[in-house]
Amino acid sequence: MKFRKKPIVIEAFRLGERGKPTPAPAWFGSPPKEFVTDDGILIPTLEGNMLARWGDWIIKGVKGEMYPCKPDIFEATYEPA
Repeated sequence: MKFRKKPIVIEAFRLGERGKPTPAPAWFGSPPKEFVTDDGILIPTLEGNMLARWGDWIIKGVKGEMYPCKPDIFEATYEPA
């Protein structure tokens, strides 16, 4: 069987480069300093902490959960609403 994603609107922002962070939306808040690494930011997800690398997208899901997404996957999956 084949399936198609239901059309939903999500909120997301792209993590800037190290030293040039993108302003985060209010729903993301400010990560604790120990969650910021040279490689990116650790974000709490339903599966535990995941690394959102610099340049990745951080998505707020339909239930308020957050997770990182690589730029190529984001661009193939989402479009501006």
